[in-house]
Amino acid sequence: MSARLPEASPVSPFPWIGLLTLAGAIFVSVTSEFLPTGLLPDMARDLNVSLSTAGLLVTVFAGTVVFATTPLAALTRRDSRKTLVVVVLLVIALANTLAGLAPSYEMLVGARILGGLGHGLFWAVVAAYSAHLVPKHQLGRAVAITSGGASAAFVLGVPLSTALGHALSWRWAFVIIAAVVVVLAGVVVRFLPAVEHRVPLRTGEIALPVRHDHSFRWVVAVCVVIVILLTGQNTFYTYIAPWLVQTAGFAASSIAFLLFLFGGAGAVGLLLAGFAADRFPKRGFAAAALAMMVAILVLALVSANPVTVVVAFVVWGVAFGGVPAMLQTRMLHTASLRVRDLAAALQTTAFNVGIGGGALLGAVLLDGLGLPSLPLVAIALVLLALLLSVATDAARGASARRA
Repeated sequence: MSARLPEASPVSPFPWIGLLTLAGAIFVSVTSEFLPTGLLPDMARDLNVSLSTAGLLVTVFAGTVVFATTPLAALTRRDSRKTLVVVVLLVIALANTLAGLAPSYEMLVGARILGGLGHGLFWAVVAAYSAHLVPKHQLGRAVAITSGGASAAFVLGVPLSTALGHALSWRWAFVIIAAVVVVLAGVVVRFLPAVEHRVPLRTGEIALPVRHDHSFRWVVAVCVVIVILLTGQNTFYTYIAPWLVQTAGFAASSIAFLLFLFGGAGAVGLLLAGFAADRFPKRGFAAAALAMMVAILVLALVSANPVTVVVAFVVWGVAFGGVPAMLQTRMLHTASLRVRDLAAALQTTAFNVGIGGGALLGAVLLDGLGLPSLPLVAIALVLLALLLSVATDAARGASARRA
């Protein structure tokens, strides 16, 4: 009797449904994070606080993420990734509901802290989730798809929330997005595949401290680049609504549309990043950073010309739109399998140090030097991030050659 040949293992289909579900969850989480951006003047007026004090709501949220993400990720490292995504989405929904009902600025700060706790753990989980769904050579494509959720948040989430906030009130904007988050939690339960994220030790293998992992120092270097670049971005972007009104002379009613343009431009940038992330990771990132600096410089120099401002604003959106996806892809390629989840938590922390630090730096500059100083500081920080990225790539290449 002839021996039966083993069947060839089928090629796993690309997990479109799972990745799109992750993108939807990211959409509501990012919309929640940046919801105050277009509503700062309304919130400041209603709560009787200054514009810079209202802007600190972004810093409080991001600061909570910074301090809580890594400890929470460590505490939940053995828990189901899918279950955690559902739980943190419900926490984010609760936080948005409490924010909409907050009777005072102090209560609103408390609601934002709760939202920051959920958001930090959410990103610590989803930043590495796509890497469990696809092989390494498809990481750039997968990250571009999931990052589409963040892009959609800037295209639709933040502008639509801004429009709702102006039409109804900023409180209703928070309550409505809370309801949308609950719906997305149900979608995750139904459509997101569960994954096994733990990497077992091989026979005879001894677990080593993280600091001894060969990739850890490069993970830290990527985090530093993220911090500097996001600080530059958010020093200016956090206060883009008052800058557009007070410096560029746009009507307050046009802010939602301008944010929509920025988000749509970001979607284009994300499509470009999906093409470049796996093929030209270094040159793609450098081109995006350079385009950001040129666009912001044009905004700073010709703020009196509305057409030029809109064009430069759109170019800025295209340039920045793909940057988070390229940085996330770089992190997943840099981290070894054993430190991938920790790298995701550190990456989340780095992003939010930049977001919160940028909002805080912008508040200080706003009170001290005024709105015109914000784009100039943003350019300097983006340039520093680009130079550090180039230096890190050179050092890593030299280390690989020596090895």
